[in-house]
Amino acid sequence: MEASAVALFKLPAELTIAQLEQCKASILELIEDNDAITLDDSDVVRIDTLGIQFLLATVTQFSSLNKQLIWQSQSSVIQASVKQLGLNEPILNQYLDV
Repeated sequence: MEASAVALFKLPAELTIAQLEQCKASILELIEDNDAITLDDSDVVRIDTLGIQFLLATVTQFSSLNKQLIWQSQSSVIQASVKQLGLNEPILNQYLDV
């Protein structure tokens, strides 16, 4: 399949353990098929620790594959969770205003 310009991946309202398998499968498919992805977190109202770990793994995956990630509409819920966890990962922090 040819790589498209930029694909959009919209995170669910709840990014918790219950949604992670579906999110992982969907984003892996997009990563495989596209050189750039826009990650939209504007709907996220709840995230758990595994959701934060998923985001960190996703950002790391993009970086390791030299693919472009455009993270738009940073959710205040995600930012608050990263702060609360005391997570200081430069690869993630470049996208978040924490």
